[in-house]
Amino acid sequence: MKIHIKNGRVIDPKNGIDSIQDIFIAKGKIVAIGSMPDEFQASRVIDAQSMIVCPGLVDLSVRLREPGLEYKATLESEMAASVAGGVTSIACPPDTDPPLDEPGLVEMLKHRAKSLNQAHVYPIGALTQGLKGERLTEMAELNDAGCVVFGQPDGLLPNLRVLMQAMRYASTFGFSVWLYPQELSLINDGVAHDGEVATRLGLPTIPVCAETIAISNIILLAQETGVQVHICRVSSAAGLAMIRLAKQQGLSITCDVTINHLHLSDMDIGFFDTNCHLIPPLRGFGDRDALRFGLLDGTIDAICSDHAPVDEDAKLLPFAQSDIGATGVELLLPLTLKWGIDMGLSLPKVLVKITADPAKILGIDAGHLSIGSAADICIFDPDAYWKVTAAGIHSQGKNTPFMGMELPGNVCYTLVNGHIVYQRPA
Repeated sequence: MKIHIKNGRVIDPKNGIDSIQDIFIAKGKIVAIGSMPDEFQASRVIDAQSMIVCPGLVDLSVRLREPGLEYKATLESEMAASVAGGVTSIACPPDTDPPLDEPGLVEMLKHRAKSLNQAHVYPIGALTQGLKGERLTEMAELNDAGCVVFGQPDGLLPNLRVLMQAMRYASTFGFSVWLYPQELSLINDGVAHDGEVATRLGLPTIPVCAETIAISNIILLAQETGVQVHICRVSSAAGLAMIRLAKQQGLSITCDVTINHLHLSDMDIGFFDTNCHLIPPLRGFGDRDALRFGLLDGTIDAICSDHAPVDEDAKLLPFAQSDIGATGVELLLPLTLKWGIDMGLSLPKVLVKITADPAKILGIDAGHLSIGSAADICIFDPDAYWKVTAAGIHSQGKNTPFMGMELPGNVCYTLVNGHIVYQRPA
């Protein structure tokens, strides 16, 4: 199909484009920007007047819940949610059931995702067998099967020698290691930030040092092994300061933050709102503000949704017993735009945090609108506000702390490989 996108404000942070131009697509690729190529006959014209045309978004953490957790969500529902949010490339954490620790499981997931012809799925391989932290996986074989990076989503390995061995193995092959900075022995049964709110509500707590001790260990081991390390979901001002210093010292390290931690604090738990039961926990106002400015100065490299759909019953339990996580892939764009509005930033500086920068971390060719590249494109109305409702969320999980809020940025079209995979209902 040949598609002509006309009259839109094209923003491509990676290539420094920000102007009203036309885009021409053929055979799934961008063939021209600006002037129409000779003998180009469009089979579909999209009028993007008053809209933003940008690269398809790249989300570094979208739990698809397959295999094994289909009662929480399905591949079909979460892929539909992704493209409805303008997300065309997603990294899938390995904490499925069973975990993504064998090539066969990875190949099955890739095949299932490809058959749906929606967003591109990039599995994160398990760093250890069964995610138990005891024996390393065959990373080279998992890489051949389609894993682009390797991680341990349940927190820092209890045995640091195993972690050092994993880092050395990954460094040998040039693989990136993604680690969650959580010292498990300090988390225990904690569910909330160690502050006034948790004390008032009588909730078991997770101290900031659970993060900083883990970050310290990660930094020291990264220095020892020379591995490229990505710290997932930084949540505290103290942890951020450690990462900033490590970067200044030349360590090959990146980090991300979730949309939830950019906008919320532990005060939002209110009276036991289980939609705010997250790991890492929502922390204090000072931490939230530090994260916002950490994005601004480049210490934090990308924003992710940390999408984690759960079934409704699991969020109706008491706070400490409720399932962890929030749905968010459809809110990545609007909540990132809201951060940009709050900080007074231009759209290119905002969009780079959910396009080119996360693509670079993931090591994929995405997040840009270069001629000859795959036509993965998001077209949205930046001035259209929409209300977050259960009926309006495509994800099977309706668990979000932002329910009922009005947010900017309504996705009108999503294209993947030059095909329209989502179009906003009239």
